[in-house]
Amino acid sequence: MQETIMENRTAQASGLNEADHVDQWLCDFEEALRAGDRSKLEQLFIDDAHWRDLIAFTWNVTPSDSRDMVVSTLLREQPRVQAHDFRIAEGRTPPRRVKRTGVEVIEAIFQFETASGRCLGVLRLPAADPGRAWVISTSLRELKGHEEPVGGRRPEGTSNRIFGGEAWGQRRSREQRYDERDPAVLVVGGGHNGLLVAARLRLLGVDALVVERLPNVGDVWRKRYSALALHNEIELNHMPYMPFPATWPKYLTKDMLGDWIDAYAKALECNVWTGTKFVQGSYDDARGVWTARVQRADGSERVLHPRHLVFANGIVGEPKMPDTPGLKDFKGQLVHAQGFDSGAPWRGKNVLVLGVGNSAHDIAQDLHGHGANVKMIQRSSITVFSVKAASINHAIYYNEGLTVDDCDLIATSGTFQVQLKGYQLGTQRMLEIDKDLLAGLRARGFKVDSGPQGGGHQMRVRNNHGGYYLNVGCSDLIVNGEIGLLHYEDIEQFVPEGALMKDGRVEKADLVVAATGYHPPHDVIRELLGEEIAGKIGPVWGLDKGGEMWNMYKPTPQKGLWFTGGGFAQGRVWSHYIALQIKAREAGIVS
Repeated sequence: MQETIMENRTAQASGLNEADHVDQWLCDFEEALRAGDRSKLEQLFIDDAHWRDLIAFTWNVTPSDSRDMVVSTLLREQPRVQAHDFRIAEGRTPPRRVKRTGVEVIEAIFQFETASGRCLGVLRLPAADPGRAWVISTSLRELKGHEEPVGGRRPEGTSNRIFGGEAWGQRRSREQRYDERDPAVLVVGGGHNGLLVAARLRLLGVDALVVERLPNVGDVWRKRYSALALHNEIELNHMPYMPFPATWPKYLTKDMLGDWIDAYAKALECNVWTGTKFVQGSYDDARGVWTARVQRADGSERVLHPRHLVFANGIVGEPKMPDTPGLKDFKGQLVHAQGFDSGAPWRGKNVLVLGVGNSAHDIAQDLHGHGANVKMIQRSSITVFSVKAASINHAIYYNEGLTVDDCDLIATSGTFQVQLKGYQLGTQRMLEIDKDLLAGLRARGFKVDSGPQGGGHQMRVRNNHGGYYLNVGCSDLIVNGEIGLLHYEDIEQFVPEGALMKDGRVEKADLVVAATGYHPPHDVIRELLGEEIAGKIGPVWGLDKGGEMWNMYKPTPQKGLWFTGGGFAQGRVWSHYIALQIKAREAGIVS
């Protein structure tokens, strides 16, 4: 009687090291995949198997969260994709035993090819059952014939040595004017996400123009409140092709970031129009192009006809002012958090900060540091952890001594179901680390929680990018009473002098800072692209039915429309996939 794959594996398991197990699995997998053998493929996965494809097989971000779904999708896509030559990746982190979401696994990075690209993947074999896969991811890294000219493929540069001709600076100036051409891609937003997409597209030979409404590249960071700095460490935030200097601190300030992305745009030769506002866009199905109106700094308008439109102008819309009873009658100064600069002018003054998210805490701490009398107004429970505790979840892979590229692959390998388990386990560890801090906050009446589904602040980010705070000192000021706390439900209404409480006292204020969030990006799309397109695409950001982000980083229901956003790490990872997807369409690889 013929033995099954698993019977063979059981007989051979003794004496095999991690690489042997991975080699054997990849060999069996390729053989079964090439033969289209469902039975053999099913034997290679546990029941609770998970596969996340990042445009390698499906030209989309596609999760599969059961053995049947994994195998069915593989069999459906393989005849077209022709994936082959699976083996342990050369020059990458070798197979090793690690613990992921509480499970001891053999984790390996592998490489393979498809008809159109070269790919990498991550494989996790349970250490107790190394013949079957628990988690697998597949990721397109480059398109054949359209490789990035970097490293050993960098251009000679002899064309820049011009005698009697146009100098490089003159050519760049002419290129950025777009006098006699339209860009293939129009990127709306010149922050880090927009520039990362533009840089990657340029290296793939796709003409991209970035429009930024502020006067200078980097102003999106420079013009925020003076105390702003990143709450995660520098190793998580490096930009592709041009990492931050080794001399820079662990936590980067907003002005450092503003200057750096300005330099990045110049060094990576991104085409940027500053002082330029995207006014309105519509799509011509017959021609396959957008009609995009932009307004330049001098008030003139230009109509562009790109084939792709990438919104990289943040994952929120315009500031949302609260509809709080009586607030319009307040006689002091009212400012949204977006317009707050510094607490210096408010020394000795009374300030109410409406909201308790990250920005609200930073602003309250800055005001307190400048000698203001500050009270925060909490409307609902939020998730609070210390920066130290949060680094467990933020940098779990990035603290393992691996390259950033390998960390990015591993960090994006799990489907949402796998990632959620990791968030939940990490949250439990953080709750233990921060138990004294959280107890102190509760004693002051501050409402804290462990995040949606117990997934901590990372689930808050995935849901709506708000509702959490990573403590850099403000929580301690609340615990020791240096910053006061009010509850929104205890306020009757605002009056000219401040907030009238339901017990009759008035909390006097010279300034009210509304740290009350922003309108959702869908509202921005409705305004800029019209109701029909907004209705066609649906939500932007938040979790879709597969646990991926709604309409982010992947094709949307509207042809030629793309969205990107998030922090530096998300920008580094997802700009790669957006650029490859656009290039594949420009090259005719994907129709």
